[in-house]
Amino acid sequence: MPDSFKFELVSPERLLVSEEVQSVIIPGADGEMTVLANHAPVMTNVQPGVVTVKPLSGADERYVVFGGFADILPSGCTLLAESAVPVASIDREDVARRIQEAREDVADAKTDEARTRAEAFLSQLTTLEAAL
Repeated sequence: MPDSFKFELVSPERLLVSEEVQSVIIPGADGEMTVLANHAPVMTNVQPGVVTVKPLSGADERYVVFGGFADILPSGCTLLAESAVPVASIDREDVARRIQEAREDVADAKTDEARTRAEAFLSQLTTLEAAL
């Protein structure tokens, strides 16, 4: 049996996952990262995307997250998401609404820095939409 570690996925509304897992793929600030048991300590921002959890008990589970951060230790990983839902229950209209709001943020940006941040967020959301 492969090494396992404790993974928790928490949103403001509820605890979505709290179990021993083999691996987790997280949409980190610098791209996707795979977390395994005994991972070096890391904290990272989480971009909008899909988190893939490989539990000890069976098939992969996928969750859509809309930002947050992950605290990774050799013994476990906690992902605190701004918002998270299982992929199976994703509301595509919600994703479309968030994309429209991001487009408005790009158009309304007052500074180059604000526009760059808004464009990056819009890009992440459109990539997420394509992944679903």
